[in-house]
Amino acid sequence: MSIEHLIEHYGIIAIFLGTAFEGETAAFLGGIISHRGLLTYWSASLMASAGSFAGDQMWFFAGRYASRWHVVRRLMETPTLAQVTSLLERYPTGFILAFRFLVGLRTISPIVIGTTRISTGKFVMLNAIAALVWGQLFTALGYLFGHGIEHILGRLPLHHHLFVGLGAAAIVAGAALVFRRAFRKVSANAS
Repeated sequence: MSIEHLIEHYGIIAIFLGTAFEGETAAFLGGIISHRGLLTYWSASLMASAGSFAGDQMWFFAGRYASRWHVVRRLMETPTLAQVTSLLERYPTGFILAFRFLVGLRTISPIVIGTTRISTGKFVMLNAIAALVWGQLFTALGYLFGHGIEHILGRLPLHHHLFVGLGAAAIVAGAALVFRRAFRKVSANAS
C-alpha cells in the first residue's frame, strides 16, 4: 500500500485529527497534499477548519464543565495563564478570534475562556469564524509552499515533499517561538 493510497483514503481524517490536536502543521501539510492532487483544496481546508473548531470546542467545554478535573487544574496553573487571562479580560471578542494564531496559547486559551462568563453561544460563533479563517490560511500556505517547492525543485516524490513541508513548518514554528520569547523579554525589561 502506497503513501498516496493511504492519503487518498485517510487524509481527510488525518487532517481533522491533526488540526484538532496539533494545529498548524496538519493544516499546512493538508495544503501540500491538496497541491499534489490527492485531496481537493476545499476538502483539506474545510477539514482543517472543522478539526480546529472541534478541538477548541473540546477544550472550551473542558474549562466550562471539567474545571475541577486534575488535568484541567494543572493546565490552569501554568505561567501562561496570567497572560491569557489578562488579554481575555481586556479584549474578549478579539482574543477569541485571535488566540489560535498566537503560538503557545492555542490549547490553554479555550480552557481559560471556558472558565469565564462568556456564553457558550458567543464562543461557538466566534470560534467558528476564527476556525474558518485559520483553516483557509494555513491550508493555503501549504498549498502555495507546495507550488513554490515544485517550481524550484521540480515535482518531488510525495514523501520528499512532505518532509520538506514538515521541515519548513518546524522552522516557522521555531522562529515564532524565538520571536515570542524575545518579545516577552523586551516587554519585561520595559516594565
